[in-house]
Amino acid sequence: MGVMGVARSVDGLAGLDRPVRTDEHSVVRGLWRAVDVFRVLALAYAAYSLWLRRDEVANLAVGVAILAVLAAWTVVQTVQPRRTERAYAIELVLGCAAILATRLVDHDWVITGGAKTVPSIWPSAAIVGWAILRGWRGGVLAASAVAAASFLEVIHPTGNTVTNSIFGLLLGGCLGYCVDLARASHATLAEAMRRDAARAERDRLARTVHDGVLQTLAYIHRRGQDLGGDAATLGAMAAEQERILRTLVSRADLGEVSRVVSGDADLRVLLGHVERDVIHLVVPGEPVLVPRRVGAELVAAVEAAVDNVRKHAGPGAEAWVLVDDDGAHVGVTIRDSGRGLAPGRLDEARGQGRLGVSSSITGRLQDLGGSATLRSGSAGGTTVELRIPSRRIRDQRED
Repeated sequence: MGVMGVARSVDGLAGLDRPVRTDEHSVVRGLWRAVDVFRVLALAYAAYSLWLRRDEVANLAVGVAILAVLAAWTVVQTVQPRRTERAYAIELVLGCAAILATRLVDHDWVITGGAKTVPSIWPSAAIVGWAILRGWRGGVLAASAVAAASFLEVIHPTGNTVTNSIFGLLLGGCLGYCVDLARASHATLAEAMRRDAARAERDRLARTVHDGVLQTLAYIHRRGQDLGGDAATLGAMAAEQERILRTLVSRADLGEVSRVVSGDADLRVLLGHVERDVIHLVVPGEPVLVPRRVGAELVAAVEAAVDNVRKHAGPGAEAWVLVDDDGAHVGVTIRDSGRGLAPGRLDEARGQGRLGVSSSITGRLQDLGGSATLRSGSAGGTTVELRIPSRRIRDQRED
């Protein structure tokens, strides 16, 4: 088989090869270059060894043919190196076959006398290649294959056979282990550099956010408190977003960020913005902790109920928002002193497509596993009661 024949065989298998890694550690890249150089030098040494003992060789032409095949493969791997399992499987097969073919070249008495095989140390390139590709396991397996071929070739092992086999196992195992360490250290270093880059970018964004967004939110909060009314609601919302954003851009750990973004929130604080003018907020002395999603839905339902008070309770009507937690339920009650609801008014509104109560209030509570009830007294006034069982809150907290 000539150089072109070997090249065509490899090209036919190239489509089945795994893609070559381009992000290897510099030590690994250096080892690949060393393998290419070693293969050429090992071939030259094998040819020189065969030439030195040409007088005792039984079939010199076969030996030259074997070296010609190895030379063809060496040229292919030198001109266009292939760092794949397929390529090094071919090289390992060629090396083992060349060892076994030594029986066609030498006399039995020469072989049992401990003479070198025709390829000499050339198969070691395949051992090193497998060690680089698959670490110490690949190196040991390749060295075992070469050792098996050497024992089969000599039949009666000599001291050189045993020594060379042990050397091959040590070479494949130790070098493969070093490659494993190099790759692991490279991955660790790359991860550390990625984290440092991410931290630097977060610090840069934190400065930008602090100088712009956070200061703007803080200003909106202060002005909203000064102006009162709807502006106070806007200011309270800005303060909550400022708190969350400040945690995100700070150096807080991931656990703290998770607690701020998706953890529990105090329902008393979330409802603080609804208290203004004729709306009064009554809360317990202890925090009422609910998952942030539950709190957001409850706040939206309360805002819808308070908005109905402003629109429909009549002039001079006041409303009280009462928050309670009795251990079994978390509840919010909105009670107003307005004119109340006429009988059948909710059904009429629903028929007209006005779904403020049924969608914004009742629908939200049903989605949370709770309930919403609405009733009007005979002397006027409307009461909206929102209740969520504590067990449903615990379930959503675990989810």
